[in-house]
Amino acid sequence: MYNQKGFTLITLIFVILVIGISLGGAGTMWSTAAKREKEKELLFRGDAIKRAIGSYYNFTNNREYPRRLDDLLKDPRSFTAKRHLRKVYLDVMSKDGEWELILHDIGGIKGVRSKSMDEPLKRANFPDGCQAFEAASTYNDWKFIFDVIATGSSLRPGSKPKVSTETGITS
Repeated sequence: MYNQKGFTLITLIFVILVIGISLGGAGTMWSTAAKREKEKELLFRGDAIKRAIGSYYNFTNNREYPRRLDDLLKDPRSFTAKRHLRKVYLDVMSKDGEWELILHDIGGIKGVRSKSMDEPLKRANFPDGCQAFEAASTYNDWKFIFDVIATGSSLRPGSKPKVSTETGITS
């Protein structure tokens, strides 16, 4: 009689232990899946801001970068409502949601990057223009920069191509 009570108790403890281990594994898998989704969202949002900066830069003949991210929502240089971006997306990886701005030497914002110093899960198969992210050790190394020379945006009819000394790209 006493042996059966002890066996039932040991079986119950074993079942609880197996359930706990299973829930721990499921929690880890869910956390990894959630981080991968946030990485996809970071790539989308960063690229959207980079493209909006390019649109802002190319909108007028007076090429300049936006002074604030809000300038992408309603271009202050235009009399009509010119929107380069629907909304200023938040940085999904940083705690405060704020981007670290990458400024150009001539003034204005040429890009953004995450403030997060966490290590990315994604290491390969990045979209075009983001291959440098493969060598990144943190999300902060993922820089979404509108590069005038790489895109050829500064070329006007009759102008000569320029070669970037940083990238070696001819525009």
